[in-house]
Amino acid sequence: MTTTAIAEVEVPGYVAGRWAIDQIHSDVSFTVRHMMVSKVRGHFRDFEGQVVTGADPTDSSVTATIKVASVDTNNEGRDNHVRSGDFFDAETYPTATYRSTSVIPADGDFLVDGELTLRGVTRQVPLSLELNGFGPDGFGGTRAGFTAHAQINRNDFGVSFGGVNNGVVVLGDTIDLTIDIEAILQPAA
Repeated sequence: MTTTAIAEVEVPGYVAGRWAIDQIHSDVSFTVRHMMVSKVRGHFRDFEGQVVTGADPTDSSVTATIKVASVDTNNEGRDNHVRSGDFFDAETYPTATYRSTSVIPADGDFLVDGELTLRGVTRQVPLSLELNGFGPDGFGGTRAGFTAHAQINRNDFGVSFGGVNNGVVVLGDTIDLTIDIEAILQPAA
């Protein structure tokens, strides 16, 4: 392992390769304002993907698929409503996907630009990416950690239910996304 420097970003222990997302040690979550006085948090429990780190980190890419029916907000009734046509319409659109289109250095970390498809609508969504590290695991393999943040407007993806009820804003339009990924280096093909 080496330290790789790209523009203003130093990446200690950087390893180029193909990585599988370790779902057990990763988290895909969101936060949305509720009644404008609190926040509701949710997670997706079923997702998969691949990260490819290039010899030059700007040649890296990521693809991911999330099964939207796996949403978990810690309330079964709300989860069932979020799966319905009012929100994700999981029966018609069972997955959300993300495919990166570019990676650039940004403020000591990286910006991953890509396309998010949700409810059949595709929009550009940039992810602010933090490389958490690269290192050996206890099983003779190599692991990497990444944290990404983004904000999306739910209306951009056709999720427009519940904005205002009796003059009260029930659900905010801005969704904060946080993605914590632990990935396992795959054998060279």
